[in-house]
Amino acid sequence: MAQLLKVVKWIFLGLLLVGAAFVGLERLAAERIEVVELIAADEAGDMQITRLWVADDEGMAYLRVGADGSGWYDRILLNDSVTVVREGVSAQYRVEARPDKSARINELMQKKYTWGDTLIG
Repeated sequence: MAQLLKVVKWIFLGLLLVGAAFVGLERLAAERIEVVELIAADEAGDMQITRLWVADDEGMAYLRVGADGSGWYDRILLNDSVTVVREGVSAQYRVEARPDKSARINELMQKKYTWGDTLIG
């Protein structure tokens, strides 16, 4: 019985280490290249900050939302404009959905964020 408890303990510790390593890898993948802060009001009017990847194309900045949506995307749809902090500079942006740019933005995100986009994107 003592031997079984010892094995269970080592398995549990191993799983904890693997989980911690994955969280660390995900954090590294998410934050190692440019991240912007999106500031938008929620339904209650409270400002929410979300850290996101950004891609530029033809002079425009694009954020990418997954097929299943996201809270930050719901918030920007509620607003005419949002604030984005990029490289320490805060600017107002007009919100416009561009589903026609989806493939191009996916391509740019993969090129910019490389393996991080593969892991997280």
